[in-house]
Amino acid sequence: MSELIVKGALSYLLGALVASLLIGRLRGVDIRTLGSGNAGATNALRTQGKAIGLTVLIIDLAKGWLASAWIAHLTLPVILPAAPALAPWSVPVCALAVMLGHIYPVWFGFRGGKGVATFVGVLLGISGTLVAVFLVTFLLTVVLAGYVGLGSMLGAIAVAVAIGTGAAHGDARAPLLAFAVAAALLVLYTHRGNLARMRAGTESRARRLWLLRPRHPA
Repeated sequence: MSELIVKGALSYLLGALVASLLIGRLRGVDIRTLGSGNAGATNALRTQGKAIGLTVLIIDLAKGWLASAWIAHLTLPVILPAAPALAPWSVPVCALAVMLGHIYPVWFGFRGGKGVATFVGVLLGISGTLVAVFLVTFLLTVVLAGYVGLGSMLGAIAVAVAIGTGAAHGDARAPLLAFAVAAALLVLYTHRGNLARMRAGTESRARRLWLLRPRHPA
């Protein structure tokens, strides 16, 4: 158990290094006071420009990848190894911890981003197939409905469904499914404001990608 706790703590602290907030401090701004108020790549893009937005996205993806592909598989000296039965839980624990760190960062008053880019980074470290499941669902949703937040939510749900229906096999399947369900619920929770605005009809849309947007007569 000690190994899982230490790896989970390391992943959380990594996730708590929120790129948009760190870069914002260097620029003298708090992105949480700008635009949508979200400390994520999309708001960084809208309020700080393409270069900052892309930098934030890459860092957020990298955090997730490092947690699931590196920290989860570290051999820690002097730390009691996890029992063989718990070993398959190393990746899920680190994956969920890095997302929680990004969403509730200890360094920034527990007010971070929504965790989607970090979630995709986690998937990069687990399975390219799961990344494809998320991206296809996300893009189809944005193209058909125009809502980026809805695409993120449905993408996370699709990943959980894919794992549950056989995208992962063997001893790792149950732990990965537990992570995917928890991650989907977390993404739904962090997007509760988007859901409220969609119900109220005030949620903004990605009009450049939204193919079914109304066409105004010339």
